[in-house]
Amino acid sequence: MPNDSQPEPDIAIVQRLGREYREHHPYPGNIFWLIEYANSSLEKDLETKSKIYAEVGIPEYWLVNLKKLHLGVFREPLDGEYAAKVTLSKGTIQPLAFPDVSVSVEQIINS
Repeated sequence: MPNDSQPEPDIAIVQRLGREYREHHPYPGNIFWLIEYANSSLEKDLETKSKIYAEVGIPEYWLVNLKKLHLGVFREPLDGEYAAKVTLSKGTIQPLAFPDVSVSVEQIINS
């Protein structure tokens, strides 16, 4: 990560590499998507972490806003920002890496 940054997402969905992760954290190319649950860390997760993740090319970042009870979905990293951003409070969403999987937005928000 830039500047030797090592952000710690709440959930990371990564390639299965077994014992290799005993030697190092997943590299950006091993990460399918990241999920953060934010209350007091909302500004940091929205501003700082999203830029770091976009800069290294993490294809998808979900930010659960526990204050407003909605899910921010960030996709298409481009020049240190996410080009596609959407906010959801209900329905289902399919992760880019697993389009056959449907995730309930309400379950993500209320877990």
